[in-house]
Amino acid sequence: MRTEKDVEAYLLRLKRPYRTLEDRPGTFLVETSREMPPIGVRVDPPLVVLRVHIGDIDGSSNREALYRRLLELNARQLVHASYGIDDHHLVLSSALELENLDFNELQATLDEIDLVLAQQLPELARMAKQAPTPPHR
Repeated sequence: MRTEKDVEAYLLRLKRPYRTLEDRPGTFLVETSREMPPIGVRVDPPLVVLRVHIGDIDGSSNREALYRRLLELNARQLVHASYGIDDHHLVLSSALELENLDFNELQATLDEIDLVLAQQLPELARMAKQAPTPPHR
């Protein structure tokens, strides 16, 4: 069975700069490029959850176009990860099984997230700022 130490060893092997969160055992913040947000990697058995905060959804009347674009990107361009909305936050996330996690699987997921951030973040951040904030319930 894989553990948090295995995930950390994979990150070291990938030569991915990261830091651990002292107050959240099993959580790593993996650096991307300077302009992009970090990738949160949380070992929470039986899963390893990867998540990036893309931006907050606020602004004017473009919500339907944003949601449509997210669904298109999920269907056409993403394999390991998917876009979602958590409260008023646009996130990109992926979940991998810890028990069977291997080096190549983690590498492929991190590589996909890096590529997605570089290619899609500017457009989605702009669209998210234009989308109206849903009412609180």
